[in-house]
Amino acid sequence: MKNKLNCYQIGGLRIELMLKVLHIINTIDLRDGGPVASLYALARARLASGHSTTAISLDAPGSLNPEELPFNWVALGPGTGNYGYSPRLVPWLKEHAREYDSVIISGIWGFQAFGGWKGLKGLNIPYLLFPHGMLDPWFKNSYPLKHVKKWFYWHWFLHQVFRDASAVCFTCEQERGLARQSFWRYKAAEVVVGYGIQEPPASSQSQFDAFQRMVPAALNKRIILFLSRIHEKKGCDLLVQSYAKVMGADSNWHLVIAGPADEKTLVHLKAIARKAGIGDSVSWPGMLYGDAKWGAFRSADAFCLPSHQENFGIVVAEAMACECPALITHQVNIWRDIYESAAGFVEPDTAEGIEHLLRRWRENPVEKRQAMGARGRECQKRLFDIRGVDSRLEALMRQSIRGTLPDVHHP
Repeated sequence: MKNKLNCYQIGGLRIELMLKVLHIINTIDLRDGGPVASLYALARARLASGHSTTAISLDAPGSLNPEELPFNWVALGPGTGNYGYSPRLVPWLKEHAREYDSVIISGIWGFQAFGGWKGLKGLNIPYLLFPHGMLDPWFKNSYPLKHVKKWFYWHWFLHQVFRDASAVCFTCEQERGLARQSFWRYKAAEVVVGYGIQEPPASSQSQFDAFQRMVPAALNKRIILFLSRIHEKKGCDLLVQSYAKVMGADSNWHLVIAGPADEKTLVHLKAIARKAGIGDSVSWPGMLYGDAKWGAFRSADAFCLPSHQENFGIVVAEAMACECPALITHQVNIWRDIYESAAGFVEPDTAEGIEHLLRRWRENPVEKRQAMGARGRECQKRLFDIRGVDSRLEALMRQSIRGTLPDVHHP
């Protein structure tokens, strides 16, 4: 007989049923970065295990035309402003949430978090919450005026979303520790679940060809690759300036800065490159997808992420999966794993630190670079495989359904 714990009991044998998971997120647009990439990866892993995912987002219906989604999609927008308020979210949850076994809320500063909490309130449906690094004190220190606004929102609304979650899920231990430092009234059942990627496609000539079509200037060059959302916190200005000092005079090298960016940021960075005399030594191909993305990782001499704040850095794991060594800062929260695995170099997020990263790499012998890439691949398979994360999440969801999660809150 099926019971409310999502299993069948046949005599002394209990058979677990497949889970129907509802994922509440601000957008499913992959240009938005890590939380969206996490949704896609987890949904694919879940699908391979026989479970299903439905994502509800605050996108406007018809605003995106994604292909081959690994989840069912319900667009409840358009949301209003950066906050993404949509009056449709709460009523939709009140009507449909009971059709699912468990809920994941992804991200905290958009309406999906508070609206998700409000829509689920009183339904006795457990939910997990992923902050995705959004409580990192770097934001408080870098944008103090925005922090004041966030403080009021936290005090009156958001702290309840953390308090009532069955589990608040962190991608690494460093993220969990940092999350406690931004606001008082912080109370959460903290769990470190890790983070990871799917197995990348096997290397193929089509990947190298696709990348070369996007970045012809990099043909036959030694490439330093940045591939991520181009934003102030990513330290791209430091990368351009340091590259000019260390590799700028050597025509054998080429810098590729790939990713989505607003026009103002892109104009500013290109101006820095021209002023430093390396305008022709930097390519800006925009966001890379599919074969072109994997070809970029496999063509690069090294991957550099000089971030001032990075919750996890899924692109770091993707680079490691392609045996592309990682050059990162101590502000990438998984830096200890990279350092302890000798899968790359780690330095401070300063001009001197990034310059030292590139100088160390340039002086690194070929055989050591290759060994570092191989160690990175082993580290990624051991620590950053999405199947392990999905397995831990499934266990959490089943525990929350049964009510067997320990009620251990910090503080």
